[in-house]
Amino acid sequence: MDMETIWIGNDHGGYALKLRLIEYLKDKGYRVNDVGCDSTEIVRYPYFAAKVAGAVSHGQAKRGILICSTGIGMSIIANKYKRVRASLCGTTYLAKMTRAHNDSNILCLGGKTIGEFEALDILETWLTTKYMGGRHDISLGLIAEAEQAMFDDHDWEPSGPMR
Repeated sequence: MDMETIWIGNDHGGYALKLRLIEYLKDKGYRVNDVGCDSTEIVRYPYFAAKVAGAVSHGQAKRGILICSTGIGMSIIANKYKRVRASLCGTTYLAKMTRAHNDSNILCLGGKTIGEFEALDILETWLTTKYMGGRHDISLGLIAEAEQAMFDDHDWEPSGPMR
């Protein structure tokens, strides 16, 4: 079976964790496209978030991982891109739920907020949890509508019922 290629990007605060995650992914048989950065020298995280989020948005990548000191900045930037559902996860429960309910396609992690073993558990959960579909398809459809409205630069009103 041909394994998926996971795109991964980081800033200086996520560099050490990225190296460990790449090793783990390769051990599991995944291919990895590492878009940087390649040291602990201070860099601006939006450049690296844009590479991964852009690849997911345009269909070059199915899923990606972004790591900065907290994961917050990376998730903010990534979620500006169409068709991206980036989720900052600090627990395996959050990783499971964001895949199962939201079909998250970018995992954001904080290199300074969680330990290596927690991060590996979160990553494993995120990679192996399947999207449930069903009633969650309605919510994803509404997210896509809102996203399109924002890209068209107008306010969004939901097309379906709240319940």
